[in-house]
Formats: sequence, C-alpha cells, structure tokens
Amino acid sequence: MATNAVGTSAADAAADEQDSSAVPGVRHDTFIVGFHLAAPPSAVFEAFADTPVRRRWFKLPGHQVSYRHDFTLNGGETASSVFTVPDAPPERLAYASRYLDITSGSRIVYAYTSRVDDVPRWTSLVTIELHPEADGTHLRWTEQAAFLTPSAEPDHDFPHLRGATRLRLNGLAAALTATGQAGTRPHERR
Repeated sequence: MATNAVGTSAADAAADEQDSSAVPGVRHDTFIVGFHLAAPPSAVFEAFADTPVRRRWFKLPGHQVSYRHDFTLNGGETASSVFTVPDAPPERLAYASRYLDITSGSRIVYAYTSRVDDVPRWTSLVTIELHPEADGTHLRWTEQAAFLTPSAEPDHDFPHLRGATRLRLNGLAAALTATGQAGTRPHERR
C-alpha cells in the first residue's frame, strides 16, 4: 500500500476525508483594533483589573446574568446570560476566560471561549497592549479567533465578533469617562 510524505496510506487519507465531512472545519480569523483613550495607561489598565469598573463595560446581552472576575495570572472571568429576541427561542450565552499574561500598566493576554446553548461557538486568544501617548493611551487589541461551530449565517460570525469588540471598547471609553477620563479615536486594521 502506498503512503504519502507524512506516512498516511491512501486508504487512511480517504477515511480522513470522509470523517472530516461529518465535522465542520474550523475557521480562523485575526483582527486588530487600535483605540485612542484620553487616559493614562495606568487608568486604562485599572479599567480591566477593577471588577466594578470592568462590569460597567464588559457585559453579555440579556437577563439572568451571572458574573465572576479574578484578575490574576491564571485567574479569569466567567459570565452567562439568557438572551431573547422576538419570535425566536431564548439563547443561553456563556463566556469563560483565563489570563495568561498580565504586565501591569502595559499588557494583558488571555484566552476565552464563547458558548451559545452549551455549544462552543468560538475561542480566541486576545492580546491587549497599552502604549502611552502625549494625550492618553493607544490601546492595541489583537484577537486571533477559531470559529468552532458556525452560526446559521456563518459569513456573519467574524464581522459580529469584530463589531462586538468595537462596542466593548466604546463601553471602556464610557467607563473611563465615568471615572474622570474622556475621549476616544478608534482605528481598525484587518
């Protein structure tokens, strides 16, 4: 029996091809959002670290919300809610993250998984970098996502995630304004 360069027989390759058709492939996407905040990096970092401030800008839509946050290395964040829209069954949303790197005032790296009705929809690695600027902070958000289970409209999954990130950063700016900081200028690159 013939084998290919990685030592897989033609029969094994055909079987793998049949098996892979039963499981949808994983789609990978990366995006970067730059965001100017009129607050020093220490204040922006604190808006991630301080749980009551973070709750002002990090929210899942819906009701019956639960939330826990442990901003420590290997700590993380969990949130869940029930989201309803007219003429559709309610969706149970869940988010769970783990902090992989925390460098005070300058960098946060974490991984998270989002679930809908107990099905993992996507998982991401997020790197947040805070760079001082003359009039505040340049926040650079890099997200590398693996879409595990596509939605009913898979072409909308990536734009939905990217748009939700922009909304979350707008919420961060509002939370900083509420604590005495103000102003943003968003920039995005794909």
